[in-house]
Amino acid sequence: MKIYEELVARGLIAQVTDEEEIRELINNGKATFYIGFDPTADSLHVGHFMALCLMKRLQMAGNRPIALIGGGTAMVGDPSGRTDMRTMMTKEQIQHNSDCFKEQMSKFIDFSEGKALLVNNADWLLDLNYIEVLREVGAHFSVNRMLTAECYKQRMEKGLSFLEFNYMIMQSYDFYALFQKYGCNLQFGGDDQWSNMLGGTELIRRKLGKNACAMTITLLLNSEGNKMGKTQKGAVWLDPNKTLPFEFYQYWRNVADADVLKCIRMLTFLPLEQIDEMDNWEGSQLNKAKEILAFELTKLVHGEEEANKAQEGARALFGGNANTENMPIYQVNQEDLTNDEIDILTLLVKSGLVSSKSEARRAVTQNGVSVNNEKVTDITVVYTKEQLMSEEHILKRGKKNFKKIVMK
Repeated sequence: MKIYEELVARGLIAQVTDEEEIRELINNGKATFYIGFDPTADSLHVGHFMALCLMKRLQMAGNRPIALIGGGTAMVGDPSGRTDMRTMMTKEQIQHNSDCFKEQMSKFIDFSEGKALLVNNADWLLDLNYIEVLREVGAHFSVNRMLTAECYKQRMEKGLSFLEFNYMIMQSYDFYALFQKYGCNLQFGGDDQWSNMLGGTELIRRKLGKNACAMTITLLLNSEGNKMGKTQKGAVWLDPNKTLPFEFYQYWRNVADADVLKCIRMLTFLPLEQIDEMDNWEGSQLNKAKEILAFELTKLVHGEEEANKAQEGARALFGGNANTENMPIYQVNQEDLTNDEIDILTLLVKSGLVSSKSEARRAVTQNGVSVNNEKVTDITVVYTKEQLMSEEHILKRGKKNFKKIVMK
């Protein structure tokens, strides 16, 4: 199976503009393609995961990826999927975040010897002359048509700023600039970016002629990627200092039964034949599938050693035969103690399992807290320094959140 057909079989492609031409480019390793990443944080998260995996797949098939850092567009902010305006960032923040992105992307993409490029749209957007943009770019965009785009409709109710209104033009100009500078002939993005992507394709063809080679593909990055990128407590980061490898593993281990095989198909590099054999798995077999998913993705992001540690820790907590060595830890300090004791509410807050004493109190009174598999129902329970030093305590909130409590 060739790469385009594999992307279709994995459920990755949602829409295309020129399918036969795109198939020819990708299958023959002739695509120079880009995907954009706005540096709004100092780490990528799992909402970016599908895009990174896609870039890796296409590069393995001989195509050339361009990872576009939105240093220029981040000065404006993408209104897509937003009900409010993004916070403005300084140039220093954007540069720091961009540097962090490249380090993380290098685990997926080979940037050596020109096999892939990392570029920043600030290099061309920040130097543009406003009058020139109006004449040379703005003339090719219909305001009426732009206002029909879903990304703008969502913002019209609360008020769409003129600053944000320009985002489509800026993103479209990115494709035009990449086409001219690097021969970029294909762009990928989430389904929320479709209008912006079409704008880039049309801009190239209007300025350079209808025969100019510029094509677009949109993937299920918004509906799937953004859903996967968020949990109740916020984003699941690829940076191990923000989300521990064990926590990353547990995130994927706990996906819904209905999503696990879809995630394996879209995100792992397991052969499709092996995945097809899992299609009829049910019950306990789905738990095995979740372990496979969690292990493969943790290995991809954090390496095989960390993936093995995470799997051992998870099996220890949930009834396996492994030890607790690789569980996430909270180390109690002397400063945490009062009269050489710490109460259960303080312990829950200090360990990060809850964000406040009131949340801790609710968790205990609602039978949502246990220590060493025994329910804690009394908010006045305390643990002494001697107890903490003499034995291991596994503190658990709910079914999926826990820490090994240690004191030295």
